[in-house]
Amino acid sequence: MSDVAHLVFAIPGDIEIRSGGYGYDRRMIGELCRLGWQVDHLRLPDGFPDPDRDELETTAMQFSGLPDGSLVLVDGLAFGAMPDIARREASRLRLVALVHHPLALETGILQERAQELCRSEAAALACVRGIVVTSPETARTLASDFGVRQDAICVAIPGTERAEPSRGSADGEPPMILAVGSLTPRKDHATLVAALAQLRDRAWRCRIVGSDGMDLESASTLRRQIADHGLGDRIVVTGALDDIDAEYDRADIFALASRYEGFGMVFAEAMARGLPIVGCRGGAVPDLVPPAAGMLVEPGDIDRFAAALTTLLDDPQARRDYAAGARAAGLKLPDWPASAQILADFLEGIR
Repeated sequence: MSDVAHLVFAIPGDIEIRSGGYGYDRRMIGELCRLGWQVDHLRLPDGFPDPDRDELETTAMQFSGLPDGSLVLVDGLAFGAMPDIARREASRLRLVALVHHPLALETGILQERAQELCRSEAAALACVRGIVVTSPETARTLASDFGVRQDAICVAIPGTERAEPSRGSADGEPPMILAVGSLTPRKDHATLVAALAQLRDRAWRCRIVGSDGMDLESASTLRRQIADHGLGDRIVVTGALDDIDAEYDRADIFALASRYEGFGMVFAEAMARGLPIVGCRGGAVPDLVPPAAGMLVEPGDIDRFAAALTTLLDDPQARRDYAAGARAAGLKLPDWPASAQILADFLEGIR
């Protein structure tokens, strides 16, 4: 075995897509390279997790072309949808799965499709040498729902950049509420907008930052909802932004109504900047956001989401207290080098 640690990182689609999962992949490639690894990015077809026959055939050819014994980390957006390829290559390649969250937990898919994805992902995961997850919650889910052994799982949560506290709104301006997340059903910006519609008598502004190209129907529906509530002058939907530091810096409250998060990188980023949080208890969010940092409600509960926002808008001292709790929690989160070292150590054990 070569002294240089070599990894093939197989990722479907465009790695530059602005999402938490792709952001994790990009950053881990960079950090592993800094640790001395040689990382080859293998771009898989765009269609995952719903590949067509041609895309699966292309993927099979890509994997069959890898040298025997290659260490291959496969992003879960693809891996759970390619069980036949995983079975075929399991004895020849050192396959490792990266699971951000199980595919069947994506909001908005039909029950029959969710069951199909569960079976597919379970079959694929049975073929690996190890599994990397981005939160303890995902590790628990794989153990309880997929029968994965805990000792086969490495929890390597995303790193969080150190940042200065957000400066917030300028004097005399209404509080700025920030949501960061792609315009997809799972991020459930619809609950945020419906909650804000209940608070139209209060002073606030809101910016929703995230890709509107991942689910065109969901993005269109959200914009129509904002217009129907007559909130187009108060809620701005920006689309994807390359740099959102300025968005965090001018925000006073971070509010995201995600129905499920495999980790919730944007919650971590908001806490690092000392933004009080309003969110939902979906997936890993309760592990990440402590009670001192903000308020979490059940997914889809518009009234309680509105009530939590009301507390932060009406009580400046509560907003300051939660901001302090968020900042303290954010400072305790690991940075990217520390997270990458956990990943590297796990992969080295398999190599």
